[in-house]
Amino acid sequence: MKKVHPDAEAALHGLLCDGMTIMAGGFGLCGIPENLILALRESGVKNIT
Repeated sequence: MKKVHPDAEAALHGLLCDGMTIMAGGFGLCGIPENLILALRESGVKNIT
């Protein structure tokens, strides 16, 4: 697995499926994985927890 991806969509490619549970760490607005969350929303995956 590559350690560096060109963007959030590439980082999530092949990892998402409907009905999965996702956990993301962070502290306040400065520590959340905002780009990954946006890419997740745009991916069209459904019924995530």
